[in-house]
Amino acid sequence: MTPTPVPTDARTIGGITVSAVGLGAMPLSVEGRPDRDQAVATIHAALDAGVTLIDTADSYHWHADELGHNERLIARALAARGSGTDEVLVATKGGRGRPGDGTWTVNGDPRHLRRAAEASAARLGVEAIGLYQLHKPDPAVPFADSVGALRDLADAGTIRMVGLSNVDREQIRTAQRILGPCLVSVQNRFSPAHPATRDTLDLCTELGLAFLPWSPLGGISLSAVDDPGTSAPASDTPFHTLARAHGVSPQQICLAWHLAQSPAVIPIPGARRPASIRDSAAATGLALSAQELAELTPRP
Repeated sequence: MTPTPVPTDARTIGGITVSAVGLGAMPLSVEGRPDRDQAVATIHAALDAGVTLIDTADSYHWHADELGHNERLIARALAARGSGTDEVLVATKGGRGRPGDGTWTVNGDPRHLRRAAEASAARLGVEAIGLYQLHKPDPAVPFADSVGALRDLADAGTIRMVGLSNVDREQIRTAQRILGPCLVSVQNRFSPAHPATRDTLDLCTELGLAFLPWSPLGGISLSAVDDPGTSAPASDTPFHTLARAHGVSPQQICLAWHLAQSPAVIPIPGARRPASIRDSAAATGLALSAQELAELTPRP
């Protein structure tokens, strides 16, 4: 079925209006990250482009002794801007770790999640985290126990809203029964090249939850996604063909595709350069026709 185009300028998370395209801040702190000045400039460029949603996690760091690197970076960049940043929703996550060797761990123990959320709030310099997300279910911990810890954090005022990441439909419904209206979002991998979680997007639309696709630009190009100004040879993918027709980057075409899937969708593309997030944010002004959307939508 061809998606019906929807308004693309703003979206809501738990009743809070945010920009339709957010900033995925992970690339600013992990391997290949830019220097601090460029990282801060990238966050400031996002703010200047109207981005009011920034996604992070305590595990977004490179070396083992850098827990919370990305959260501290965001807090520093927002503090440097002073007034006006109160309208920015910073969404962080807990429940994963990085031992420093490039691997990821998972820890959904309720005691760990409570400590992690309190530490994240301190690093972000806030009394309550706007949106706190379970980064990934822990197979060694009952899912309901992990979610229950987030409910306790909300009851205690440490966090205002709760989100989930890397979950399936059954887990979303379980969490909603435990959290009620505190549950406001789901963050799963989703893109034209990775449509397998479409069922969770559909459920979020049905339940009124925001859906934040991570790695939304995955698979659209053989060139560097983080550099829309690249001089790499043009590709013959539909994204590149439409990009040339519209005079925009393939990344904008892909993000416009995301925004047309459902009013629940808020893509959070990563960026390492100011130009990259400015380009991504501009996708909110791009309207694709029903025929163009059909050309880009994977066939079952």
